[in-house]
Amino acid sequence: MTTDATIATADGRRPASEAGSSDAPTSLAVATTGLTRVFGKQTAVDHLDLQVPYGAVYGFLGPNGSGKTTTIRMLLGLLSADSGEIEVLGEAMPRAAATVLTRVGSLIEGPAFHPYLTGARNLRRLDASDATANPATSRQRIDDALARVGLTAAAGKKYRNYSLGMKQRLGLAAALLQPRDLLVLDEPTNGLDPQGTREVRNLVRDLAADGTTVLVSSHLLSEIEQVATHVGIMAGGVLVRQGTLSAVLSVGAAELRVTTPDIGPAREVFAQMGLAERAATDPESIVASLGDHAAEEVAKALVEAGVRLRGLQVERPGLEDLFVSITGEGFDVLS
Repeated sequence: MTTDATIATADGRRPASEAGSSDAPTSLAVATTGLTRVFGKQTAVDHLDLQVPYGAVYGFLGPNGSGKTTTIRMLLGLLSADSGEIEVLGEAMPRAAATVLTRVGSLIEGPAFHPYLTGARNLRRLDASDATANPATSRQRIDDALARVGLTAAAGKKYRNYSLGMKQRLGLAAALLQPRDLLVLDEPTNGLDPQGTREVRNLVRDLAADGTTVLVSSHLLSEIEQVATHVGIMAGGVLVRQGTLSAVLSVGAAELRVTTPDIGPAREVFAQMGLAERAATDPESIVASLGDHAAEEVAKALVEAGVRLRGLQVERPGLEDLFVSITGEGFDVLS
């Protein structure tokens, strides 16, 4: 079951799971209820209630084997669920896949193209196979998609000669051949250099600014923290945190860092207030978990005790720290 979830929607309207009927308006571009998938004796996804608001950049995080890619494949109708319900863009999946998926762009587990064709010709074949695509605008849309991912100069190069990063860029270009209401990206920066990673980050921001909802799975937590409006954290097939980025980060325990030449008296004040101190690298700093205390309350007690304050700062864990504390895994093992 989903635990410790902090749920929030972009505009405060009721999530799909609380709406009265399937025809009721929803603020969610992606919604699952009790979504479950079992492989043999292993439950890969366990009663998942995913909520991705329209217009959000939703960072989908979790260690290797946590169920992220399995979830994404079920959302797109590439894998069947054992139980639960899925709605994408307000339609039940996979029943409405034929109409819904034309509005969804995706990059899942790396792109696959014909190795003997150039990047541009690969996109041309993809576009020609799309019954909803307008042939009259094909060339312009392909040129625009290649330019958007920085592949214009390599458009005439054969795919088999592309680097891993270039292949990933071409996969993104394929997802952008037509305007999309939802973009689902599984590790979109895989193989990209720092400049390419920044470009993808800016691309995601631009797409969101244009109204596209983006669901992105990534192991680069610092990148997700810079671009995401919402996050969901998976561990062992269970969604353990979900909500706006600010709400999820606020769950982490705040710490108070005090810089003072009077470390001894400051420690006495912390002890009297029941603040749990932890080791600090700076000999003139003392750090403790705030718990239920307000920073102003601690500052007042320190001043009244004659402690000279050179600095007082409230610190909250970043996304990487929170992720490690929740899952027990480092960011380098994410998938």
